[in-house]
Amino acid sequence: MSEQRAVEPFDVVDLIGRKRFAEELGDAEIAWLVDAFTRGVVAPEQMSALLMAIVIQGMSRAEIRAMTAAMIASGETMDFTGLGRPAIDKHSTGGVGDKTTLPLVPLLASLGVAVPQLSGRGLGHTGGTLDKLESIPGWRAELTNAEMTRMLTEIGGVICAAGSGLAPADKKLYALRDVTGTVAAVPLIASSIMSKKIAEGAGGLVLDVKFGSGAFLPGLEDARELGETMVRLGTDSGLRTVALLTDMDAPLGRAVGNANEVRESVEVLAGGGPADLVELTLALAREMLALAGMPDVDPAPALADGRAMDSWRRMILAQGGDPDAALPVARETEIVRADRAGEIARVDARAVGVAAWRLGAGRARPGDPVDHAAGVEVLVRPGDTVTAGQPLFEVACDSPGRLARGLESLAGAVEWGSAPERPLVAGRIA
Repeated sequence: MSEQRAVEPFDVVDLIGRKRFAEELGDAEIAWLVDAFTRGVVAPEQMSALLMAIVIQGMSRAEIRAMTAAMIASGETMDFTGLGRPAIDKHSTGGVGDKTTLPLVPLLASLGVAVPQLSGRGLGHTGGTLDKLESIPGWRAELTNAEMTRMLTEIGGVICAAGSGLAPADKKLYALRDVTGTVAAVPLIASSIMSKKIAEGAGGLVLDVKFGSGAFLPGLEDARELGETMVRLGTDSGLRTVALLTDMDAPLGRAVGNANEVRESVEVLAGGGPADLVELTLALAREMLALAGMPDVDPAPALADGRAMDSWRRMILAQGGDPDAALPVARETEIVRADRAGEIARVDARAVGVAAWRLGAGRARPGDPVDHAAGVEVLVRPGDTVTAGQPLFEVACDSPGRLARGLESLAGAVEWGSAPERPLVAGRIA
């Protein structure tokens, strides 16, 4: 006698057709879709069709909220209310040279705020926080929930990989989106990010939503829509959420890569570092302190007096790393020089990010190895006046073949002319 299959409450083909014609799906229908896809009842081909319909037709606020809730319900949730200090999280939508997490987490930890930073690895032209930290000898990204809680209690900050139990439906959906051209859609980006952040259980969340050539969504208005959508999702779930809209048209700081971004982050923790990186780190810190009930605390002195550096060292040691160890250095380097004199109007962040990726700092597919020593040093900024022959970039990697590919990407990275005024923080959503 053959085994009978359970009768499902909805027909996926019917739901795909309705979304194709812009009909709104109900909470129960979306919850079933996410659960059935996670269980394997809805095939990847069917979910791909639904995702493309969402990309084309969009989703209502209620649909996005239901999608987020369904992904949260697919796994475990965390709770940091018993730490003895406020727990505030931060998320960046990613960009070229975006390393603010590295100085920001120990800075907040030194000021009495717990920061449970669950991070990821890079894919394509934007780097991953875990890839950067794994350039430190001995440092490990994988922690148990008990290890995370201990670090948050004793040190105040942790940067580690998200466990497999946190929103597993999102991981499966994202893998499908990545290979079907359905990543860049505001409803899907927002529900993916916020399902994990709400499940983390922090008391507040600050979002760094980037726009510009090096960002996931180049346009400011698209970034604003994403920021508003995520703030609404946080608010609807009871998570106090603030978003800053920040410029990613030029690389953030000078360093783009892995080990070189760690070096630059340590410069910031030592009271130095590039002005734009320090500015954004402090802007995010002030928002996080305000959510923690400490709006009058100035985070800048903690960078100057060594408190943030002390927290950094304790964090690295707690995860098996050696904060004093030498970081990887590339065997092959080359300087890109200006072929003319003049003012620099623009340094294209995407071109620099693609160059670093081709040099080996990023990966084309999940699981690919990265060259921790590879990367680009950006030696000029928009508005700089340079002479012919002046260095613009220094590229580095361990393979001569990769060096040539990286140099190709930088051929048009500099535009000449008068640089427009572009504030680093272009807006705030709360």
